[in-house]
Amino acid sequence: MGHQYHQATDGLLTLFTKANHDLAMVHHRLEMEFQQVYPYNANPMKLVSRIKKIQEDISTLKGQCHELLAAKQDLIDKAQRTLVENRNSVQRMQTSLGITPTGEDDAAFTNFKQVIEEWTVQVRSKTGNEMHDSDSGDLNKLLFSAIVQSN
Repeated sequence: MGHQYHQATDGLLTLFTKANHDLAMVHHRLEMEFQQVYPYNANPMKLVSRIKKIQEDISTLKGQCHELLAAKQDLIDKAQRTLVENRNSVQRMQTSLGITPTGEDDAAFTNFKQVIEEWTVQVRSKTGNEMHDSDSGDLNKLLFSAIVQSN
């Protein structure tokens, strides 16, 4: 069962069909001409298409980087909080049991604090901001401002 159109729309439909066909032919001719004039994948039409694709990919990657850096900072914050709390608990338990801390964990704890400080310095260097002790808990804000400033 075919569609029946009003006479006025038949002419318009024919006009659009012809225009679509003509544009497809022009596109094909331009592509063929560009292939002859611009060898070695230097076709401007293809380059523009590739640039648009790359711009879309960059936007996607930027979003994924935001997520990754936020997850990294969250992991660092949780690890720091948990390890410090656990270390303090162990020290309190040792003291309550009359055990003298041997200091064996001091080197590992010092290394851990050094890694956290290096990360903090890296974030500061990206933002150009100095942090105060009261601000050290919110590296995510600094991190995101560094990302925004670098783009």
